Amino acid sequence: MTASPGAPRAPVDEAPPPQPEARTSERSSVSAAQVSLVLFGGKVSGAAADPVAGYFISRSRRTGAGHLMPWVLGCTPFITVAYFLLWFLPPFTSLRGLWYTSFYCLFQALATFFQVPYAALTMLLTPCPRERDSATAYRMTMEMAGTLMGAAVHGLIVAGAHRPHRCEDAALAGPLAVSPDATRLYSTAAAVLALTYPVCTGLLCLGVKERPDSSAPASGQGLSFLAGLGLAVRHPPYLKLGISFLFISAAIQVEQSYLVLFCTHASRLHDHVQSVVLTILVSAVLSTPLWEWVLQRFGKKTSAFGICMMVPFAILLAAVPTAPVAYVVAFVSGVSIAVSLLLPWSMLPDVVDAFQQQHQHGPGLETIFYSSYVFFTKLSGAGALGISTLSLEFAGYEAGACKQAEPVVVTLKVLIGVVPTCMILTGLCILMVGPTPKVPSQDPSRRQSLQRRTSYSLA
Repeated sequence: MTASPGAPRAPVDEAPPPQPEARTSERSSVSAAQVSLVLFGGKVSGAAADPVAGYFISRSRRTGAGHLMPWVLGCTPFITVAYFLLWFLPPFTSLRGLWYTSFYCLFQALATFFQVPYAALTMLLTPCPRERDSATAYRMTMEMAGTLMGAAVHGLIVAGAHRPHRCEDAALAGPLAVSPDATRLYSTAAAVLALTYPVCTGLLCLGVKERPDSSAPASGQGLSFLAGLGLAVRHPPYLKLGISFLFISAAIQVEQSYLVLFCTHASRLHDHVQSVVLTILVSAVLSTPLWEWVLQRFGKKTSAFGICMMVPFAILLAAVPTAPVAYVVAFVSGVSIAVSLLLPWSMLPDVVDAFQQQHQHGPGLETIFYSSYVFFTKLSGAGALGISTLSLEFAGYEAGACKQAEPVVVTLKVLIGVVPTCMILTGLCILMVGPTPKVPSQDPSRRQSLQRRTSYSLA
């Protein structure tokens, strides 16, 4: 969830940077069709980068800084610059769609090379599944808390660029000029948030140290990337996990992305958009530790039913779009989003461990599992968001207009109610089929072997 309180009018809050009307008053610079292209292109580039990242990381050799950490460090300066350019307003108007498409694709690709080794660190911290689940819950809590703080800081900085206005005041002929003050505020906000990348990477390097282990074979030796990928996608528990959360993650992305538009154009909740978004983020942050306890106490498959909590409330919001209902839906949505983010990353290490114990291929396959899983979830999100945004275009959505046509209102209700409901229920049905992957009990020799390939520790 990357919605910014300072950009309540963004057509799709999943990726506000490529949408100039979310930051300016220009109505004709980026159309809904161009936004669809930006979103789809960025998601596809990020998805395409996942297997590439998995290949190069799995084949890379250990350096003085370790095996995974150099990739995190190497991507940091480039992703910092790419993020800043996402919020930079180019001096031309005719090619802004191409500008944002290019840098959004670059940002997504760089983020993949950053996130794959970062996420794989959880697998290598400890061989104990319970400790890995706790580390995953801690990581997800901090990520959502960081999103909340980033949204709050961004909103505070750019608040001066968004002055309240009425539709009759905004109904001017032709596009409006971008004020220099708005450009400066957004550039400042982008610079402040971009600096969090090197700061947080530095904290990661100080807090997680890789122990040299000459007894462990070099990553990727003995099994090619394509062979490892083929074995991974044919592993039934991994295949079931990937397909189920393919539907669930796409549903969550659609719900998040179009909630702002629904509140703005399909209801009279435009004055509550910022508060609704913050309610979702706060609810997700606060409920993540609770879900970790539920996972440990009742099991991961049982906890998956928490994802469908948002289904009846989303339908209720589409039917009764009032402020009290919106805040209740925001709170419940945050709770559901928390478990939908936590659960797959808690189940994935169990699947990898079960695979390793069956095939005994040694270290190096963690990045293949993680990169291919992220690949499929990103691809599903790209398809869902692209098709959804195009449906708004076909319904007659006009960027920047105060009042949308009735087909647009109906389409928004379907996008936040019917579409997520169908995808969530489909994903849960797939996840419930068959047993939950479990890590078999480890004998002492197996535990020693697993500890040898566990090469990271908290400093």
